Amino acid sequence: MNNKNILFFGDSLTAGYGLGDVHNESFPALIQQKIKAHGLNYQVINAGLSGDTSSGGLNRLNYWLGRQVDVFILELGINDILRGIPPATTHQNLQTIIDRVKEKYPDVKLALMGMQLPAFIPGAFAAEFRNIFSKLATANHMAFVPFFLEGVAGMPHLNLRDGLHPSAAGYRIIADKVWPVLHQVLIS
Repeated sequence: MNNKNILFFGDSLTAGYGLGDVHNESFPALIQQKIKAHGLNYQVINAGLSGDTSSGGLNRLNYWLGRQVDVFILELGINDILRGIPPATTHQNLQTIIDRVKEKYPDVKLALMGMQLPAFIPGAFAAEFRNIFSKLATANHMAFVPFFLEGVAGMPHLNLRDGLHPSAAGYRIIADKVWPVLHQVLIS
């Protein structure tokens, strides 16, 4: 029986930026370890690119869709807000990515890793960004993690010196929190 492919499509948080051993410490690698421990027949593909935006992801998507994709995990968007890209543009780019994946692989299972901004960031721009992910997950019937970095963001001992990217310990916490959602996707 052939392995099914899980494509983790994201930015530095997927790529494992700054880790000493990306192949064992990144979020996709940790999920692969959990998959093996549960005896599931899936192979993880890490398609993370540090610094990527939703438009960058859209531009490189076709390359990654050249191989069979059975499960698509989307983790993009935070770099858009850091670059001042309007939330409506981010939403449209992410929706287009989802549409293209579903068009190429109609039976694909989908999961969305949401991002949030701190509540102290005011204004309509921040509020609009906060709502992108839940709207996309609902509209596309995607498994959803509302805040990918929950329990790790803002915790110095769980992040690299830049304060933005999780350390290996931080990714272990993220993988443990996200695994129940992904496990449900894989066994459904």
